Amino acid sequence: MLNIILSALLPMVVTFLLGFVAAWRHDFGSKDAPTLNRMVLVYAVPLALFAGTVTTSRAALGQDIPLVIALCVAIIGLYGVVFLFSHFVLRMQVGMSALAALTASAPAVPFVGPAVLGELFGGLSAIPIAIASLVINLTVVPVTILLLALDSRGRDRPENTPVGEEGEHSASSSRSYASVFAAKLAETLKEPIVWAPVLAFIIVLSGFHFPQLIVRSLGLLGHASGGVALFACGIVLASGKIKVNRSVLFLVFLKNILEPALVLGGLRWIGYGNPIVSEAVLTTAIPTMPIVIMFALQYRTAEAEAASAVFLSVMSSIVTMGVFIAVTH
Repeated sequence: MLNIILSALLPMVVTFLLGFVAAWRHDFGSKDAPTLNRMVLVYAVPLALFAGTVTTSRAALGQDIPLVIALCVAIIGLYGVVFLFSHFVLRMQVGMSALAALTASAPAVPFVGPAVLGELFGGLSAIPIAIASLVINLTVVPVTILLLALDSRGRDRPENTPVGEEGEHSASSSRSYASVFAAKLAETLKEPIVWAPVLAFIIVLSGFHFPQLIVRSLGLLGHASGGVALFACGIVLASGKIKVNRSVLFLVFLKNILEPALVLGGLRWIGYGNPIVSEAVLTTAIPTMPIVIMFALQYRTAEAEAASAVFLSVMSSIVTMGVFIAVTH
Protein backbone atom coordinates (compact mmCIF):
# COMPACT_ATOMS: atom_id res chain seq x y z
CA MET A 1 0.00 0.00 0.00
CA LEU A 2 2.83 2.42 0.82
CA ASN A 3 4.41 1.66 -2.55
CA ILE A 4 1.11 2.40 -4.34
CA ILE A 5 0.72 5.72 -2.53
CA LEU A 6 4.29 6.87 -3.18
CA SER A 7 4.21 5.71 -6.81
CA ALA A 8 1.07 7.77 -7.46
CA LEU A 9 1.86 10.93 -5.48
CA LEU A 10 5.60 11.38 -5.07
CA PRO A 11 6.25 12.15 -8.77
CA MET A 12 3.66 14.94 -8.55
CA VAL A 13 5.34 16.58 -5.55
CA VAL A 14 8.85 16.15 -6.94
CA THR A 15 7.88 17.70 -10.30
CA PHE A 16 6.24 20.60 -8.48
CA LEU A 17 9.41 21.21 -6.47
CA LEU A 18 11.60 20.93 -9.58
CA GLY A 19 9.72 23.85 -11.12
CA PHE A 20 10.25 25.82 -7.93
CA VAL A 21 14.00 25.06 -7.95
CA ALA A 22 14.29 25.87 -11.67
CA ALA A 23 12.83 29.33 -11.07
CA TRP A 24 14.98 29.84 -7.97
CA ARG A 25 18.07 29.06 -10.09
CA HIS A 26 16.81 31.52 -12.77
CA ASP A 27 16.66 28.77 -15.39
CA PHE A 28 13.02 29.75 -15.89
CA GLY A 29 11.11 32.89 -14.97
CA SER A 30 7.48 33.71 -14.26
CA LYS A 31 7.10 34.80 -17.90
CA ASP A 32 7.81 31.22 -19.03
CA ALA A 33 5.01 29.65 -16.98
CA PRO A 34 2.11 30.94 -19.15
CA THR A 35 3.83 29.53 -22.25
CA LEU A 36 4.20 26.12 -20.64
CA ASN A 37 0.65 26.31 -19.31
CA ARG A 38 -0.71 27.13 -22.76
CA MET A 39 1.10 24.16 -24.28
CA VAL A 40 -0.53 21.94 -21.68
CA LEU A 41 -4.04 23.37 -22.10
CA VAL A 42 -4.04 23.62 -25.90
CA TYR A 43 -2.13 20.48 -26.87
CA ALA A 44 -1.04 18.02 -24.19
CA VAL A 45 -4.17 17.69 -22.03
CA PRO A 46 -6.69 17.67 -24.94
CA LEU A 47 -4.67 14.95 -26.67
CA ALA A 48 -4.46 12.94 -23.45
CA LEU A 49 -8.21 13.22 -22.85
CA PHE A 50 -9.06 12.37 -26.44
CA ALA A 51 -6.72 9.38 -26.62
CA GLY A 52 -7.85 8.08 -23.23
CA THR A 53 -11.57 8.48 -23.84
CA VAL A 54 -11.80 7.26 -27.43
CA THR A 55 -10.46 3.84 -26.42
CA THR A 56 -13.36 3.29 -23.99
CA SER A 57 -16.21 1.06 -25.11
CA ARG A 58 -19.78 2.31 -25.25
CA ALA A 59 -20.86 -0.42 -22.81
CA ALA A 60 -18.27 0.69 -20.24
CA LEU A 61 -19.38 4.30 -20.63
CA GLY A 62 -23.02 3.40 -19.97
CA GLN A 63 -22.07 1.70 -16.72
CA ASP A 64 -20.51 4.90 -15.32
CA ILE A 65 -23.66 7.04 -15.00
CA PRO A 66 -23.40 6.99 -11.16
CA LEU A 67 -19.83 8.27 -11.48
CA VAL A 68 -21.02 11.15 -13.68
CA ILE A 69 -23.71 12.11 -11.15
CA ALA A 70 -21.32 11.84 -8.19
CA LEU A 71 -18.67 14.08 -9.77
CA CYS A 72 -21.24 16.63 -10.94
CA VAL A 73 -22.81 16.90 -7.49
CA ALA A 74 -19.44 17.05 -5.72
CA ILE A 75 -17.75 19.65 -7.95
CA ILE A 76 -20.69 21.89 -8.91
CA GLY A 77 -22.40 21.57 -5.52
CA LEU A 78 -19.33 22.49 -3.48
CA TYR A 79 -18.52 25.34 -5.87
CA GLY A 80 -21.98 26.83 -5.37
CA VAL A 81 -21.90 26.47 -1.59
CA VAL A 82 -18.44 28.01 -1.21
CA PHE A 83 -19.27 30.89 -3.57
CA LEU A 84 -22.52 31.76 -1.78
CA PHE A 85 -20.93 31.48 1.66
CA SER A 86 -17.90 33.60 0.66
CA HIS A 87 -19.94 36.32 -1.04
CA PHE A 88 -23.01 36.64 1.18
CA VAL A 89 -21.69 35.55 4.60
CA LEU A 90 -18.03 36.59 4.49
CA ARG A 91 -18.83 39.62 2.26
CA MET A 92 -16.00 38.86 -0.17
CA GLN A 93 -15.98 40.40 -3.65
CA VAL A 94 -17.57 38.43 -6.46
CA GLY A 95 -14.27 37.66 -8.19
CA MET A 96 -12.55 36.59 -4.99
CA SER A 97 -15.55 34.43 -4.03
CA ALA A 98 -15.45 32.73 -7.43
CA LEU A 99 -11.73 32.08 -7.14
CA ALA A 100 -12.21 30.63 -3.64
CA ALA A 101 -15.01 28.38 -4.91
CA LEU A 102 -12.87 27.10 -7.78
CA THR A 103 -9.96 26.45 -5.39
CA ALA A 104 -12.15 24.44 -3.03
CA SER A 105 -14.09 22.39 -5.58
CA ALA A 106 -12.08 21.74 -8.77
CA PRO A 107 -9.43 18.98 -8.66
CA ALA A 108 -6.51 19.25 -11.07
CA VAL A 109 -7.73 16.26 -13.05
CA PRO A 110 -6.88 17.66 -16.52
CA PHE A 111 -3.31 18.31 -15.35
CA VAL A 112 -2.30 15.47 -13.03
CA GLY A 113 -5.17 13.01 -13.48
CA PRO A 114 -3.35 10.89 -16.08
CA ALA A 115 -0.30 10.59 -13.82
CA VAL A 116 -2.11 9.92 -10.53
CA LEU A 117 -5.23 8.01 -11.59
CA GLY A 118 -3.35 6.24 -14.39
CA GLU A 119 -0.98 4.82 -11.81
CA LEU A 120 -3.90 3.60 -9.70
CA PHE A 121 -6.44 2.40 -12.27
CA GLY A 122 -4.48 1.95 -15.50
CA GLY A 123 -6.61 2.20 -18.63
CA LEU A 124 -9.80 2.47 -16.57
CA SER A 125 -8.70 5.94 -15.45
CA ALA A 126 -9.73 7.47 -18.80
CA ILE A 127 -13.41 7.68 -17.86
CA PRO A 128 -13.14 9.52 -14.48
CA ILE A 129 -10.49 11.82 -16.00
CA ALA A 130 -12.68 12.65 -18.99
CA ILE A 131 -15.87 13.07 -16.92
CA ALA A 132 -14.27 15.30 -14.29
CA SER A 133 -12.51 17.37 -16.97
CA LEU A 134 -15.79 17.87 -18.82
CA VAL A 135 -17.62 18.90 -15.65
CA ILE A 136 -14.87 21.34 -14.65
CA ASN A 137 -14.29 22.88 -18.07
CA LEU A 138 -17.96 23.17 -19.02
CA THR A 139 -19.26 24.54 -15.71
CA VAL A 140 -17.09 25.92 -12.93
CA VAL A 141 -14.19 27.22 -15.06
CA PRO A 142 -16.30 29.34 -17.46
CA VAL A 143 -18.47 30.55 -14.57
CA THR A 144 -15.32 31.61 -12.69
CA ILE A 145 -13.96 33.42 -15.75
CA LEU A 146 -17.28 35.19 -16.21
CA LEU A 147 -17.51 36.29 -12.57
CA LEU A 148 -13.88 37.46 -12.54
CA ALA A 149 -14.45 39.42 -15.74
CA LEU A 150 -17.64 41.03 -14.42
CA ASP A 151 -15.97 41.86 -11.12
CA SER A 152 -13.03 43.51 -12.90
CA ARG A 153 -15.46 45.52 -15.04
CA GLY A 154 -17.27 46.59 -11.89
CA ARG A 155 -14.03 47.81 -10.28
CA ASP A 156 -13.11 49.73 -13.41
CA ARG A 157 -16.52 51.43 -13.67
CA PRO A 158 -16.61 55.10 -12.61
CA GLU A 159 -18.13 55.53 -9.16
CA ASN A 160 -19.94 58.81 -9.89
CA THR A 161 -22.68 58.41 -12.51
CA PRO A 162 -25.10 61.30 -13.25
CA VAL A 163 -28.59 60.65 -11.93
CA GLY A 164 -30.20 61.17 -15.32
CA GLU A 165 -28.05 58.45 -16.82
CA GLU A 166 -28.80 55.75 -14.24
CA GLY A 167 -31.59 54.10 -16.23
CA GLU A 168 -29.60 54.13 -19.43
CA HIS A 169 -26.52 52.88 -17.57
CA SER A 170 -28.50 50.04 -15.98
CA ALA A 171 -29.84 48.90 -19.35
CA SER A 172 -26.44 49.09 -20.96
CA SER A 173 -24.92 47.17 -18.03
CA SER A 174 -27.42 44.35 -18.51
CA ARG A 175 -26.58 44.16 -22.19
CA SER A 176 -22.89 44.31 -21.34
CA TYR A 177 -23.12 41.43 -18.85
CA ALA A 178 -25.05 39.35 -21.39
CA SER A 179 -22.49 40.03 -24.11
CA VAL A 180 -19.59 39.20 -21.77
CA PHE A 181 -21.26 35.93 -20.78
CA ALA A 182 -21.93 34.99 -24.42
CA ALA A 183 -18.38 35.88 -25.46
CA LYS A 184 -16.78 33.94 -22.58
CA LEU A 185 -18.99 30.94 -23.23
CA ALA A 186 -18.08 30.95 -26.92
CA GLU A 187 -14.38 31.26 -26.07
CA THR A 188 -14.62 28.34 -23.65
CA LEU A 189 -16.35 26.07 -26.15
CA LYS A 190 -13.58 26.79 -28.67
CA GLU A 191 -10.87 25.59 -26.31
CA PRO A 192 -9.41 22.17 -27.26
CA ILE A 193 -9.54 21.07 -23.62
CA VAL A 194 -13.36 21.34 -23.87
CA TRP A 195 -14.22 20.04 -27.33
CA ALA A 196 -11.58 17.27 -27.56
CA PRO A 197 -13.15 15.02 -24.88
CA VAL A 198 -16.63 15.88 -26.18
CA LEU A 199 -15.59 14.73 -29.65
CA ALA A 200 -14.14 11.56 -28.15
CA PHE A 201 -17.41 10.86 -26.30
CA ILE A 202 -19.36 11.31 -29.54
CA ILE A 203 -17.05 8.84 -31.30
CA VAL A 204 -17.49 6.33 -28.46
CA LEU A 205 -21.28 6.69 -28.48
CA SER A 206 -21.36 6.20 -32.26
CA GLY A 207 -19.66 2.82 -31.86
CA PHE A 208 -16.79 3.73 -34.19
CA HIS A 209 -13.52 1.97 -33.35
CA PHE A 210 -10.69 4.48 -33.55
CA PRO A 211 -7.42 3.07 -34.98
CA GLN A 212 -4.98 2.19 -32.21
CA LEU A 213 -2.05 3.45 -34.27
CA ILE A 214 -3.50 6.97 -34.25
CA VAL A 215 -4.40 6.75 -30.56
CA ARG A 216 -0.83 5.85 -29.61
CA SER A 217 0.50 8.67 -31.80
CA LEU A 218 -1.75 11.23 -30.09
CA GLY A 219 -1.02 9.91 -26.62
CA LEU A 220 2.72 10.55 -26.69
CA LEU A 221 2.45 14.30 -26.06
CA GLY A 222 -0.49 13.74 -23.74
CA HIS A 223 1.72 11.84 -21.31
CA ALA A 224 3.63 15.08 -20.65
CA SER A 225 0.56 17.06 -19.58
CA GLY A 226 0.65 16.50 -15.83
CA GLY A 227 4.40 16.98 -15.43
CA VAL A 228 4.60 20.18 -17.45
CA ALA A 229 1.58 21.71 -15.66
CA LEU A 230 3.04 21.04 -12.21
CA PHE A 231 6.47 22.29 -13.33
CA ALA A 232 4.87 25.56 -14.53
CA CYS A 233 2.97 25.87 -11.26
CA GLY A 234 6.24 25.58 -9.32
CA ILE A 235 7.73 28.37 -11.46
CA VAL A 236 4.82 30.68 -10.69
CA LEU A 237 5.02 29.98 -6.96
CA ALA A 238 8.74 30.74 -6.87
CA SER A 239 8.06 34.29 -8.05
CA GLY A 240 5.29 34.98 -5.53
CA LYS A 241 4.72 35.05 -1.80
CA ILE A 242 3.38 32.15 0.23
CA LYS A 243 0.69 33.30 2.64
CA VAL A 244 -0.70 30.95 5.27
CA ASN A 245 -3.85 32.09 7.08
CA ARG A 246 -7.16 30.63 8.17
CA SER A 247 -8.86 31.32 4.83
CA VAL A 248 -6.16 29.51 2.86
CA LEU A 249 -6.07 26.58 5.26
CA PHE A 250 -9.86 26.32 5.19
CA LEU A 251 -9.91 26.15 1.37
CA VAL A 252 -7.23 23.45 1.40
CA PHE A 253 -9.26 21.53 3.99
CA LEU A 254 -12.36 21.75 1.80
CA LYS A 255 -10.52 20.57 -1.31
CA ASN A 256 -8.24 17.88 0.06
CA ILE A 257 -10.37 16.42 2.86
CA LEU A 258 -14.01 17.47 2.95
CA GLU A 259 -14.89 17.04 -0.74
CA PRO A 260 -13.60 13.46 -1.12
CA ALA A 261 -14.91 12.58 2.35
CA LEU A 262 -18.42 13.70 1.38
CA VAL A 263 -18.22 11.71 -1.86
CA LEU A 264 -17.04 8.63 0.04
CA GLY A 265 -19.74 8.92 2.68
CA GLY A 266 -22.49 9.68 0.17
CA LEU A 267 -21.71 6.79 -2.18
CA ARG A 268 -21.26 4.31 0.69
CA TRP A 269 -24.54 5.46 2.23
CA ILE A 270 -26.38 4.93 -1.07
CA GLY A 271 -24.85 1.47 -1.32
CA TYR A 272 -22.22 1.72 -4.05
CA GLY A 273 -18.90 -0.08 -3.90
CA ASN A 274 -15.70 -0.21 -5.91
CA PRO A 275 -14.67 0.66 -8.56
CA ILE A 276 -17.14 3.59 -8.62
CA VAL A 277 -16.38 4.64 -5.05
CA SER A 278 -12.62 4.55 -5.42
CA GLU A 279 -12.71 6.34 -8.79
CA ALA A 280 -15.01 9.12 -7.59
CA VAL A 281 -13.26 9.61 -4.22
CA LEU A 282 -9.71 9.65 -5.57
CA THR A 283 -10.69 11.92 -8.47
CA THR A 284 -12.05 14.53 -6.06
CA ALA A 285 -9.10 14.01 -3.68
CA ILE A 286 -6.65 15.31 -6.31
CA PRO A 287 -5.32 18.73 -5.21
CA THR A 288 -6.63 22.00 -6.59
CA MET A 289 -6.00 23.18 -10.14
CA PRO A 290 -2.81 25.14 -10.97
CA ILE A 291 -4.92 27.28 -13.29
CA VAL A 292 -6.26 29.03 -10.17
CA ILE A 293 -2.94 30.86 -9.98
CA MET A 294 -3.17 31.88 -13.64
CA PHE A 295 -6.64 33.33 -13.10
CA ALA A 296 -5.52 35.20 -9.98
CA LEU A 297 -2.59 36.77 -11.82
CA GLN A 298 -4.62 37.61 -14.91
CA TYR A 299 -7.41 39.37 -13.00
CA ARG A 300 -5.20 40.63 -10.15
CA THR A 301 -7.35 38.99 -7.52
CA ALA A 302 -5.93 37.37 -4.36
CA GLU A 303 -2.65 36.38 -6.03
CA ALA A 304 -0.84 35.45 -2.81
CA GLU A 305 -3.81 33.50 -1.44
CA ALA A 306 -4.28 31.55 -4.68
CA ALA A 307 -0.58 30.64 -4.92
CA SER A 308 -0.51 29.61 -1.27
CA ALA A 309 -3.65 27.47 -1.56
CA VAL A 310 -2.31 25.61 -4.60
CA PHE A 311 1.07 25.09 -2.94
CA LEU A 312 -0.38 23.75 0.31
CA SER A 313 -2.98 21.63 -1.49
CA VAL A 314 -0.34 19.91 -3.62
CA MET A 315 2.16 19.39 -0.81
CA SER A 316 -0.41 18.09 1.68
CA SER A 317 -2.03 15.81 -0.91
CA ILE A 318 0.70 13.22 -0.41
CA VAL A 319 -0.82 12.65 3.04
CA THR A 320 -4.53 13.27 2.33
CA MET A 321 -4.62 11.28 -0.92
CA GLY A 322 -2.58 8.57 0.74
CA VAL A 323 -5.29 8.23 3.39
CA PHE A 324 -8.09 8.04 0.80
CA ILE A 325 -6.14 5.53 -1.29
CA ALA A 326 -5.74 3.35 1.79
CA VAL A 327 -9.44 3.72 2.70
CA THR A 328 -10.80 2.92 -0.76
CA HIS A 329 -8.44 0.09 -1.76
